[in-house]
Amino acid sequence: MGPMYRVLILGGGFGGLLAAQRLKRAPAQVTLIDRRNFHLFQPLLYQVATGSLSPGEIAAPLRSVLSKQKNCEVLLGEAADIDPDAKRVTLADGGVFEYDALVVATGSQTSYYGNDSWRPNAPSLKTVEEATAIRHKLLYAFERAERAEREDEARKWLTFVIVGAGATGMELAGALAEIANQTLKHDFRRINPSNARIILMEGGPRVLTAFPEALSLKAEKLVTRLGVEVKKDVMATSVDENGVTYKHGDTTERLEAKTVLWAGGVTTNAFGKTLAARTKAETDRSGRIKVTPQLTVPNYPDIFVVGDLATLNDEKGKPLPGVAQVAMQGGTFVAKAIRARIEGKTFEKAFHYFNKGDMAVIGRAAAIANIFGVQVSGLLAWLAWLFIHLIYIVEFQSRVVVFVQWGFEYLTFSRGARLITGVDVEDSVSKRPPTSNS
Repeated sequence: MGPMYRVLILGGGFGGLLAAQRLKRAPAQVTLIDRRNFHLFQPLLYQVATGSLSPGEIAAPLRSVLSKQKNCEVLLGEAADIDPDAKRVTLADGGVFEYDALVVATGSQTSYYGNDSWRPNAPSLKTVEEATAIRHKLLYAFERAERAEREDEARKWLTFVIVGAGATGMELAGALAEIANQTLKHDFRRINPSNARIILMEGGPRVLTAFPEALSLKAEKLVTRLGVEVKKDVMATSVDENGVTYKHGDTTERLEAKTVLWAGGVTTNAFGKTLAARTKAETDRSGRIKVTPQLTVPNYPDIFVVGDLATLNDEKGKPLPGVAQVAMQGGTFVAKAIRARIEGKTFEKAFHYFNKGDMAVIGRAAAIANIFGVQVSGLLAWLAWLFIHLIYIVEFQSRVVVFVQWGFEYLTFSRGARLITGVDVEDSVSKRPPTSNS
């Protein structure tokens, strides 16, 4: 009996975690490395950003998820470099790991389209830290408006701009409108939170471009009904701490807003770029690696790429979307391929993505869904969204907590996690000039 087959998995997101779980009884030594010690249920991150859920309710420690899987070890670390010919991965802290099969599922990061200087003033929504930073920013804006001495100052604090009207932008806009119109309705004495102006900016001709046109029109109606202003065909040209400058056709306009949130596109992370360079793999515009139908890097059959870092066209020649279900099905497929190799079988099957449908939630009892080509909107779509998201949360305990929270919130409009936390809270409060009545 030779040495154990070594499977190295980078990233504990949807793709990486599923690949590890599906190798449960395989005669292999599986090592899962992630720079975080938890698996994050990203589709609900906007609920942390808007105070509905706490981070712990949508994150599960990777060690506890895989604790019963004896052939799998979980390590904390970040991949920094790879030697694909020597089959060796080096971590940022200098650790070196050799592999027989490598699964790269390191995901993506937010793209500011070359304007990274906008990041401090327009946080995006990819990590737990960003979600709590956005929560801080949103709630702090209402607090500052309450203390504002002048009408125009209060108005700037009560203006919120969300750049990008994909699923994340729509979800944020809907949740923010709900906070302003319902949750905070009676909480303030000087301001009326429902006077908040929420503007959703989209570069394309319609919101939710991934959905059929009829559904994207419905979604726009639903979000507009909540009081959100939708601006289409506009491009942000500059973002600073006081607002956004944007172009609409040939005219340039300015929006004074103290809170700007970024829900734009995604791009590859640093390790994804390194992997592409070391393997001389072809990439698309946003840096995703063009994989073979077996989800491997061309010329390197022992390196699999799943999730946001990979790009592959479906039967119609369209690239697969960067959504959780693509990553999950990819993780399952790769585990099958690796099992076949360990058993010495040839595995020639091509990856086939089975699209169960797309959905986006816009607000209370309002969502749109395209399930197996059937278009649903409103309450029915919202119930389907609730059910599916509860099923896919990794830990049973979290499912129960989230379900109870949602039920309570639905009945009362309350949001239990409305905490202004973060490193710079004291700084941001103490450095403000005192108001006249202090």
